[in-house]
Amino acid sequence: MWIYQKKLEFPINITMPELRVAKALMAQYGGPDSELGAAMRYLTQRFSMPDDRIRATLNDIGTEELAHWEMIGTMILQSIEGASIAELEAAGLLGYYTLHNHGVYPSDPNGIPFTASYIACTGDPIADIAEDMAAEQKARATYEHIMNQTENEQYLAPLRFLREREVVHYQRFAECMNILNELYPNGKQNRRR
Repeated sequence: MWIYQKKLEFPINITMPELRVAKALMAQYGGPDSELGAAMRYLTQRFSMPDDRIRATLNDIGTEELAHWEMIGTMILQSIEGASIAELEAAGLLGYYTLHNHGVYPSDPNGIPFTASYIACTGDPIADIAEDMAAEQKARATYEHIMNQTENEQYLAPLRFLREREVVHYQRFAECMNILNELYPNGKQNRRR
């Protein structure tokens, strides 16, 4: 179903690491509105969608979110892999180091691990697509918040790319909502009995 190319969607080369930015990036690696959460949400929701176009959109975007998750993981790894314990402690990452050393683990910046409860799926196409649009807006805002924490172009260039993809995903989900509004003009769906 998928073809994996062994290259990142956007090049990552962090040679001037900022550990506080690495910690902030964990929001997009394992937080509730992370790339992992988005990928799992969309790839799960696609099964209950009433239209092939919407299923295809969820599949496409869900797959791309996995590529974004890979980018974020690479940025975190390149940021922390050579850090000393003292540097990790100064960045508030000593607890992370205690549990994961210099590994990349899906948790948020507060150390809360990723959980399946972050994956929203109601089986109601309108509710799920509305949730997806909100998720893309939240991810865009999070990227902007991370970008506000650095002037390092090695972080900013890929973050700008990722932020722009959130905008495109939002637009694609808006197109899905238009399809759903055509299918269900009064917002009600036919229920199976």
